[in-house]
Amino acid sequence: MALTDDEIFAKVQSALEDALGVDDDEVTMEATLVGDLGAESIDFLDIVFKLEKAFDIQIPREELSPEDILTNSQYVQDGVVTADGLAELKKRMPWADLSEFEADPKVQNFGNLLTVGDLCRYVGAKVND
Repeated sequence: MALTDDEIFAKVQSALEDALGVDDDEVTMEATLVGDLGAESIDFLDIVFKLEKAFDIQIPREELSPEDILTNSQYVQDGVVTADGLAELKKRMPWADLSEFEADPKVQNFGNLLTVGDLCRYVGAKVND
């Protein structure tokens, strides 16, 4: 049975509260995982584990964090993701809103890209497939 957007958000919110020690009112759809909620790279392992358990899904690391694109000279020039790189990111991350990143596609900005809403859309695509 497919989960509603509200059911998905509630489970994602709970996982983030638990993994990051944040309050439920901080976990909004617009909140960024790194900038607003303070997630660090080690936290993503815990977040992924909690989401996999909550939704009974597998989350391959490269799906949430396509680092191979961000470190590939074919897609990055002088620390900036190229048009080809952006196209590849969009192809691999159709659930993510990349519009802000497109405006200033520096590799260093990518870490603060993912929002709670992006995570909910990602999970929704996995569980409602």
